[in-house]
Amino acid sequence: MRAPPSRKLAPIRQVLEVMTALRAPDGCPWDREQDHKTLRYHAVEEVYELLDAIEAGDEGEMLEELGDLLLQVVFHSQLAKERGVFDFNQVCQTLVDKLVRRHPHVFGDACVRSIDQVWANWEKIKRAEKAGTHRERSSALDGVPRHLPGLMRAQKVVKKAMKAGLEAPIKPQRVPRRTLAKQLFEIAQVCQIHGWSAEELLRQETARREGQWRKKEKATA
Repeated sequence: MRAPPSRKLAPIRQVLEVMTALRAPDGCPWDREQDHKTLRYHAVEEVYELLDAIEAGDEGEMLEELGDLLLQVVFHSQLAKERGVFDFNQVCQTLVDKLVRRHPHVFGDACVRSIDQVWANWEKIKRAEKAGTHRERSSALDGVPRHLPGLMRAQKVVKKAMKAGLEAPIKPQRVPRRTLAKQLFEIAQVCQIHGWSAEELLRQETARREGQWRKKEKATA
């Protein structure tokens, strides 16, 4: 039987020692069976549980859910460390370096006068970081995670298409938010009646539109 890590250690060091113990040959059978793929949706679930706690204004629950989310970072870092790829310290250092690099108005001599300028600088620096690598974004539509919820992904793809001039902005009708919310819910009801997946239908349409915009982008390049 193992002794828990000393409380004299920094809390993050205790977390790392616990994670190492769980993955040890005499550790927890469930933890030892996990890999990056088996864990991938656990991180998503923890994020949604954190959102619930934030919306409920439950700070005690937020405290616990933030810990659960941190566990996912520590777990993936431990798996990578075991393979000799990277470790938790490298994850932290990479984050620090990126934040410093992408905030030249805080850690450098760049001058910004608005949040829009902050975002413009962020995107410019990010493109420069990825240039010439396998992560370089050749399209203005790149960078939207595939596993975002369908409606959120559709909205982000539309935003990128409009920003790149691939789609003309639609003049919005004056529709009350409550009415629009009701229409969205009614669409979900219709899909349920027909036995269709509203999520899948929207994903298919988003993919179709995205394909059209990418062809247009290439044609005008």
